[in-house]
Amino acid sequence: MKFIFFSLFPFLLFATSDFITPMEYASQLYKNPRGIGCQKCHGNNGEGMLIAKYMHKNRKKSFVAPQINNIAFDEFYKTINSRTKGMPRYFLTKQEIKALYFYLHPNDKKKVKDVK
Repeated sequence: MKFIFFSLFPFLLFATSDFITPMEYASQLYKNPRGIGCQKCHGNNGEGMLIAKYMHKNRKKSFVAPQINNIAFDEFYKTINSRTKGMPRYFLTKQEIKALYFYLHPNDKKKVKDVK
């Protein structure tokens, strides 16, 4: 029994402890951060969507979620942490916000500075 353990032990050193990849985590976070997913309003890739059309004082209006896959990290971080224009407050951690940003901006990893 000891022989089997010591012969397999080196393989355990190379095993990773991550259950899912960072991109899988970010994808799931985007789809359901705290109840309703970002993709419900902002689309599957953050391209923005029409949420509703309605009449107000006999004028046609529309409620549109903005495109979020083209904004800088600072603006993205600020918007997620404030309640503006129908955006719900999710109370996400800094790491969760970074994961969401990298999910929507996979090529911008170098541009993100340490969050204050």
